[in-house]
Amino acid sequence: MPGQHSFFEELNTENLSGVAYKNLNLKKQIIAYFANTGNATIADLSKELNASAPKVTHLLTELMQDGLVQDYGKIDSTGGRRPNLYGLTPDAGFFIGVEVKRYHINLGLLDFKKNLIKLSERVPYELNNTEASLDELCKIISRFADELPVPREKILGAGVNLTGRINYATGYSYSFFHFGEEPLSKTIEARTGIRTFLENDSRAMAYGEFSSGIINGEKNVLFINLDHGIGMGILINGQLYYGKSGFAGEFGHIPFFDNELICHCGKKGCLETEASGQALVRIFREKLQEGSSTVLTRKLKRPEDVMLEDIIHATNHDDVLAIEQVALVGEKLGKAIAMLINLFNPELVILGGSLSSTNDYIRLPIKSAINKYSLSLVYNDTQLKISSLGEKAGIVGACLLVRNKLLTLS
Repeated sequence: MPGQHSFFEELNTENLSGVAYKNLNLKKQIIAYFANTGNATIADLSKELNASAPKVTHLLTELMQDGLVQDYGKIDSTGGRRPNLYGLTPDAGFFIGVEVKRYHINLGLLDFKKNLIKLSERVPYELNNTEASLDELCKIISRFADELPVPREKILGAGVNLTGRINYATGYSYSFFHFGEEPLSKTIEARTGIRTFLENDSRAMAYGEFSSGIINGEKNVLFINLDHGIGMGILINGQLYYGKSGFAGEFGHIPFFDNELICHCGKKGCLETEASGQALVRIFREKLQEGSSTVLTRKLKRPEDVMLEDIIHATNHDDVLAIEQVALVGEKLGKAIAMLINLFNPELVILGGSLSSTNDYIRLPIKSAINKYSLSLVYNDTQLKISSLGEKAGIVGACLLVRNKLLTLS
């Protein structure tokens, strides 16, 4: 219709009011229903939205004109006229997920139906709190978007995951790239031309696992991100828990040890100082300097050349020194996780992040320590599993969180 705005134009229009505002929210509900539940008839949608059949028909017609919804034909009926089934078109819209790691970036493109269309893993990158590092991040995102097999206008948003303290509501990062007054999300958006949302990496990974991973109906879940640092995502009664300021889940900064090791947060004795990927690297290098043997010395001449990925690879290829050090880290983590289990009494604890790829080498020491230090009456109802999405968890979570934000009723 002449003068009619598309769904995406309405979505990006501020100060909508009256009928336009109500219709936009109804369209969001229709798309959310299709995305989360599946295809539906007009009668199904009328009941779900508490709206008349003519109203739903009108909204569906506009969404079909925008290329978001399609008619999948008639379905079997027990009697009378067979109703038509409607649902999202496969290429209705797409979301970019950006998982920023310490030494690389993972990027992916997800459609409305949670299908991962394109994946680009381990793109070389070094995360530093500098303008140059931020510039490189924006260039990598832009390059990924330019090479996608879909037009830019169909990319509805990008979710960028960073470690540290992130205020998801405002788009500010307080651990990296906090250089000016403008939210980091707006800075990245201006440089890439893609609507951008910021999220803590552990929380995005957790949401990816909650939405598309190993969860099978559990409502109270802890996701432990075991990487260079330690993070946590919390699911309470089926909802992500953010806390008052959006910083909930700083598990790695519990003052767990009585030591003189200064954490990167500036405090001493944090869990991360002895039970994280960066702690594992430090301890492993010290062992090499003391004369311990490992298969890694065949390709790496100096202890300082050993990286976390090298230790993980050696562990998974039966290197005794690597297995021993991973087990020691696992025992310390298990004791800390036992404390979480006593506090939260979760149905499920998921181990994710790069260290979780050592599988039972890290899981079994953690499980043993949990058995030792948690209350058996509490722990008996808690499962301990390895993430099923692995490196894809953050990408999927970032995309789905962007999808949720765009479809949130305003």
